[in-house]
Parts: sequence; C-alpha cells; structure tokens
Amino acid sequence: MTVIQDYLRALNGIGVLDKCEIDVTGESTFLSVCLEKARSRLPVVFDVGAHVGDYTREVLKRAPRARMFVFEPHPKTFASLGELAELPNVTPLNLALGERDGELPFYDYRDMDGSFHASLYRDVIETLHHAPSVTHTVAVRRLADVAAEYGVDRIDLLKIDTEGHEYAVLEGAEPLIRAGAVDVIHFEFNEMNVISRRFFKDFWDFLPEYDFFRLLPDGVLHIGKYIPLACEIFGFQNIVCVRKDHKLY
Repeated sequence: MTVIQDYLRALNGIGVLDKCEIDVTGESTFLSVCLEKARSRLPVVFDVGAHVGDYTREVLKRAPRARMFVFEPHPKTFASLGELAELPNVTPLNLALGERDGELPFYDYRDMDGSFHASLYRDVIETLHHAPSVTHTVAVRRLADVAAEYGVDRIDLLKIDTEGHEYAVLEGAEPLIRAGAVDVIHFEFNEMNVISRRFFKDFWDFLPEYDFFRLLPDGVLHIGKYIPLACEIFGFQNIVCVRKDHKLY
C-alpha cells in the first residue's frame, strides 16, 4: 500500500472522503438524531442547494410534516424536483442564496448540464473537474430576507450544499444566526473551498456560538479546538454545527 493510500484511509477514519450513500456518510443517523430533537414541534428545515431534492426526501421520511424550504438555482434541475413541489409543506424556490441580493453567473458542465457539481464558481467545473462549462444567470437572495418574507423566525436545520458558496450563504443568514434562531447547520467542506478561498477557520470564526462536529458513518467527531493541521483538509466532509445551548450530542 502506498503512502497516499495510507493517508486516504486515515482520512476516511476521521470522516473525510466518505462520499457515498447517506448511511456511509453518517447523514442518515444525523438526520434521525436532529429531527428527533425537534419532534415537540413541526421542524423548519432549509435545504439550500437541493439539486433534485434527495436530502429533502430524507428529512420527510423522518418528519413527514416538516416545513421545508427547498432552494435550487439551476433552472433545469429545479424543474426536476417533481412531486416535492406539490406537497403543501414544501416551498420550492428557484434561487441561489448569498451575502447580498442580485444576479450571478452559474456554471455547469456543457455536456452534462444539471449535474451535482453546478456552482457559482466557474473553476469548480473547468479547473477542478477539467471540463468545459455552460453558463446560466440565476437570482441570488439573502437567506434572512427570504425567511422574513415567509414568516420564518426560527430554523431547526439549515443544510447547505452549494459547491463552494457555503460561507456566503451563512453571511446572508447572519441576522438569524446572531439571534440564536438557527439550531443546527449542516454544510459540506471540500476542495471547492480552495476555489472560493474560504478556510475552515472562516467558518470557525463566524460561528462562535456553535459546537463543530464532523460526521462519521456511525456517529460524530467533535472538533473541540481549531488546529490547522486537523481542520484545513480540503477533502469531502460533512460538518455539523450545533448551537451550544441546543445540545444535540
């Protein structure tokens, strides 16, 4: 076994590069724990970067009456949300979320438009995945403003999977975060953060009111202290941030 293979196996042991089905990533167990905690009321979940709605479906398996806000900016993918758009407790929104309102170019593979890798960063497609891109123009809103429009003053779970744009989504949610109105945040941290120039340290500093965890297949790894060597790993990982007074784990 090569040094690289040893290294990758070690990363798997701490929840990095476990990119596979939901049971392997630990998301299945996490969702069950998270939604059980919110069972005393109908949970409010924001699925930001929903793609075709798989995460929303997993939430609804565990909490069928959860109030879901499903954000997908890609025009083709948004049209593929299917039966979710017909559910009375699901609000589908053809929007990107970010730090300010406006419009931005949105990139995907020229030959596979509608992919999981679609991003607000051209280099995600062209540099990381070595493919020619196609461009769409998408509307961008601040999460806090959208929440106010729909009368949402508390979010039980904010999931963000935006191919490098996760930090900007949090910036747009800052009024709710500072008010203690977002209980749990689940986001991906990976090589796309090299493109968006956002370190793990940026998230750590932005969320001092939260405990950080990395999902494992059968639990979580608590990140109790920011250590660059252990935190700045630009490989696929699921990070869960739990408000310190929420005590999910």
